[in-house]
Amino acid sequence: MGSETPSFQHYASAQTDFKPPLIANDNAYLGDVFSSESLSPNTPISAGFYRLDPGPELVYTYTYDEMKIIVDGYFEISDETGKSVKAAKGDVFFFPKGSKITFRTEKGGLGFYCGQRKKDTA
Repeated sequence: MGSETPSFQHYASAQTDFKPPLIANDNAYLGDVFSSESLSPNTPISAGFYRLDPGPELVYTYTYDEMKIIVDGYFEISDETGKSVKAAKGDVFFFPKGSKITFRTEKGGLGFYCGQRKKDTA
């Protein structure tokens, strides 16, 4: 007959139950929950959570395009152009490939992202 139609995937209560691994300093955590890499190896997208606890800022240069929505807490997000935003729950961001972004927080923040990259390559 033909190839099977893929079904959707679901991670119940991911915002509270998924624990992203530590990636930098002692306060920056990031982990992919899902990726389309197995279905679309040439054009994958990966999505997951980024958490920053109070402490050192994180400076990150994007090697892919990414969208992020703040789902809890607050961030101060700035780039090399001098643009700076105090980000709160519900704010949505687009970080283009090549942008160098600084993330800071006084009380902690959690974001959900979707990036055009392979799984676990941030």
